[in-house]
Amino acid sequence: SKIPVGIKAGSSNKYSKVANNTKELEDCEQANKLGAINSTLSNQSKEAFIDWARYDDSQDHFCELDDERSPAAQYVDLLLNPERYTGYKGSSAWRVWNSIYEENCFKPRSVYRPLNPLAPSRGEDDGESFYTWLEGLCLEKRVFYKLISGLHASINLHLCANYLLEETWGKPSWGPNMKEFKRRFDPVETKGEGPRRLKNLYFLYLIELRALSKVAPYFERSIVDLYTGNVEEDADTKTLLLNIFQDTKSFPMHFDEKSMFAGDKKGAKSLKEEFRLHFKNISRIMDCVGCDKCRLWGKLQTQGLGTALKILFSEKEIQKLPENSPSKGFQLTRQEIVALLNAFGRLSTSIRELQNFKVLLQHSR
Repeated sequence: SKIPVGIKAGSSNKYSKVANNTKELEDCEQANKLGAINSTLSNQSKEAFIDWARYDDSQDHFCELDDERSPAAQYVDLLLNPERYTGYKGSSAWRVWNSIYEENCFKPRSVYRPLNPLAPSRGEDDGESFYTWLEGLCLEKRVFYKLISGLHASINLHLCANYLLEETWGKPSWGPNMKEFKRRFDPVETKGEGPRRLKNLYFLYLIELRALSKVAPYFERSIVDLYTGNVEEDADTKTLLLNIFQDTKSFPMHFDEKSMFAGDKKGAKSLKEEFRLHFKNISRIMDCVGCDKCRLWGKLQTQGLGTALKILFSEKEIQKLPENSPSKGFQLTRQEIVALLNAFGRLSTSIRELQNFKVLLQHSR
């Protein structure tokens, strides 16, 4: 009952207050009833149409979107469920990340990811053979690995920065855990791997920043109203969103995606599709996370990155959008919008927390 009417599943893709005007809806229903035709279809045809629609809708998505109308779906207030340490670690957590890297990073099984405790013994190999292999890949596949590594680093940073330090009299205390941060990112403890992970975090930040700047024209149109049912809050939300887009323009040094998929058309199209399917598989793997809160934030940030990729590869479609009529050729669902902005918020938080750890490290020396 606390969920705003405009956010409920039935209104998930209706952003304007005009589209949600009760009087107009009643008039429409009456006109439809009087002018109706017999459109009876067999159950077999209906099921086929659902499959077709699901297939068509998925063609431009880089991630799996949940069905908001499913009885199993839940609405969650993200402010009441901050991302932080949950105790979900060890082999279960490693299996999820191991599946993501092993199945999706275009990697042969004979090449081991550095410092993977689930991999068999590698003798004296310190992981450099992995990077020798990585440098031999095309730009797109190197980018894919860096994005996943950056996402992994960002999530680990959140856990280190908001760690359960102690619990006394039933009141938990949360804060930065220096020991945990060093274990995951210190050059000595990670055999030089930690700094690479942090570089990939910055790379991911630039990718999503680029996506925000590219999608600005989509939201700047007057027809787009982030409808929830509260007119004043909706107007304030859009103003704040446009302010964010304006800020992205003040920093032009984003990633240039034009160099990606720039080879021969057939090969580029095939590689882009492979890229998209690998990423969709990652969003499916996130469903296997055993910890509810970890799954929530893992899926949200994965979907945010998938939405960013969808935007970057839809520049022409975004530029052609009409000012005063519904979108054709490019559309964002409410899920994608929420994921995009919250994922970028998490990356921004990672960058800030990294600076905090830098200060703490300097004071501890």
